[in-house]
Amino acid sequence: MEENAKSEPSVGALLGNLVAETGTLVRQEIRLASTEMGQKAKSAALDVRLIATGGAVAHAGLLCLIAALILGLGTLIPMWISAAAIGLVATVSGGLLIQGGLKALRALDPVPQRTVQTLQQDKAWIKDQVQ
Repeated sequence: MEENAKSEPSVGALLGNLVAETGTLVRQEIRLASTEMGQKAKSAALDVRLIATGGAVAHAGLLCLIAALILGLGTLIPMWISAAAIGLVATVSGGLLIQGGLKALRALDPVPQRTVQTLQQDKAWIKDQVQ
């Protein structure tokens, strides 16, 4: 019986192993959270670039169209009314593009869900180890 008791680790050794494993687990969770947040930041940066690119392209295109439409409508109605009507259409179009980009950014979940899930699993594992 004494031989069997010697082969089992002591409570101190078990607690030491638990502390070491918990430290490793925490470091791994921090790396996971960092990786996950980096991926989310890249996705957000892409959405911001889409907004900026959409705005720039819409602006350049609209400037050309505005000039053509103002001149075209200016042959039928006063030039200032023509410019005001076309300006209104351009403003609404740009607003819709910006709104679409903002909607995509709002849909981005900033919480590192995988990390939260694994932290909950780790908490349960530590509780089991302590009991």
